[in-house]
Amino acid sequence: MNHPANPIVIVPARMGSTRLPGKPLAPIGRDAMIVHVWRRAVEAKIGPVVVACAEPEIAEAIRRAGGTAVLTRAEHPSGSDRIFEALNAIDPAGHHDVVVNLQGDIPTIDPAVVAAVLAPFNEPTVDITTLAAPIRDETERTNPNVVKAVIALAPNATSGRALYFSRATVPTGDGPLYHHIGIYGFRRAALMRFVGLPPGVLEQRERLEQLRALEAGMRIDVQLVDTVPLGVDTPADLERARRILAP
Repeated sequence: MNHPANPIVIVPARMGSTRLPGKPLAPIGRDAMIVHVWRRAVEAKIGPVVVACAEPEIAEAIRRAGGTAVLTRAEHPSGSDRIFEALNAIDPAGHHDVVVNLQGDIPTIDPAVVAAVLAPFNEPTVDITTLAAPIRDETERTNPNVVKAVIALAPNATSGRALYFSRATVPTGDGPLYHHIGIYGFRRAALMRFVGLPPGVLEQRERLEQLRALEAGMRIDVQLVDTVPLGVDTPADLERARRILAP
């Protein structure tokens, strides 16, 4: 397995957010939030972009903007399951060798950050890739809502193998901590294997889906980026995104 020859970006989206109902269609300027995310993914220029959505109104918003959307079953337990259904619907012949799972609630993300998730695939044994940024805010070190990536990093390296992910302050001792960013790249075979695995023990304890892959012996590599993109989970986050994207 070599560097991706034909990647695709799939953005899972559903209306059922508990903290911000209807989140994908929340207006930011002239467009819905999901349209902003779709545009950032297109600007990354790493491959075609598809929104995998549970509701037809999301699909309609994307199509009005000129994009491609695929309706999926509403009851998927995770975004990974949703993108897998969409991938098989739009590419049954298996032309796309890598799938980027981009969250639908990060409308201000830098397209270069989206593209960065492909870099670790230069290592042929990597199954899954993801991103992290150094923690600079001291309050994040002990915040359980900030997931920490424990990475085997060589000196001066910008990517390394993920050893663990946790809501706890890990590792202990002096040295940097890394804020995990929940964007993933999957080799196609790895995504197929991942969605077929049962939930892992550690996954259920930490409430972190990526631990299922580590428990099953899959390799995840982490690419470092400079900043954590704003995730929109609350009305306050939405107002912040509106200010950032205001013309």
